[in-house]
Amino acid sequence: MEFKHYSVLLKETIDNLMIKPDGVYLDGTLGGGGHSEAILSHLSAKGHHYGVDQDEAAIEAATKRLAPFSDRLTIIRNNYCNAVDALRSMGVDGVDGIVLDLGVSSYQLDNADRGFTYKVDADLDMRMDRRQTLTAKTIVNTYSESQLFHVIKDYGEDNFAKNIAKHIVIEREKKPIETTFELNEIIRASIPAKIREKGGHPSKRTFQALRIECNAELDVLKNSLEGMIDFLNPGGRLCIITFHSLEDRIVKSAFRTAENPCTCPPDFPVCVCGKVPKGKVITRKPILPSEEELEVNSRSASAKLRVFEKKG
Repeated sequence: MEFKHYSVLLKETIDNLMIKPDGVYLDGTLGGGGHSEAILSHLSAKGHHYGVDQDEAAIEAATKRLAPFSDRLTIIRNNYCNAVDALRSMGVDGVDGIVLDLGVSSYQLDNADRGFTYKVDADLDMRMDRRQTLTAKTIVNTYSESQLFHVIKDYGEDNFAKNIAKHIVIEREKKPIETTFELNEIIRASIPAKIREKGGHPSKRTFQALRIECNAELDVLKNSLEGMIDFLNPGGRLCIITFHSLEDRIVKSAFRTAENPCTCPPDFPVCVCGKVPKGKVITRKPILPSEEELEVNSRSASAKLRVFEKKG
């Protein structure tokens, strides 16, 4: 299956990166290479771009797509949380811009055997990096009822998390839960019919929660942002596209702290903590997809772009 991923908020991201032709850039979520292709098309022979992704299918697809730019491109298979260390080990001291597109790719959603979607019957997998051992199937069949409740409640923000966790535990005692459709049926039975009729697909929130837990997505994001801001050259920009409120909250908070890190009590006449601003938040409100983009790609509906600029 061809690796496809519509690059969400592409123009807005590229405009906000303010690309310098001779600059150095990092795409921490390479995917199908859409954002990277746009960045590379703005670079001169003196510029360089680094693309990082943990998914082998993404690496393969992006390598083909970006072949015309191979003289100014380095592709690395890794999680973006390790990107700064990887670049430092290659002698790179800083970059002029970083992009993170935190969405699941269309390929990952549409490729049945990846187990990301509730729309196709497949093995419960959900690993973005298939080298790791933890899968959604492991989570569903081995986590305690309390652990499952917290995953579904905290990461899926599902009001029926308690009931869903209880039903999962009841059903897995009869037989292991192996596939997406088996899990769908359990979730469906856990939610009152009236609610099922009104809302979207009953499995949407639980599947999101399992995917986040399986790939430690929120921890990875939290642990990456400060290091990425520090890795920017003066005037460099960090552009992050999120797809749900949990991610957006983390990014918004990290940007705010980087802009105003002072921890002194508000009534102190002068700052004594010594923490100085690292730069400024460019997007007071997140940038959202245009009507035109929503018509072309309905999956971009929940996307938000936030931008931070390192102090010059």
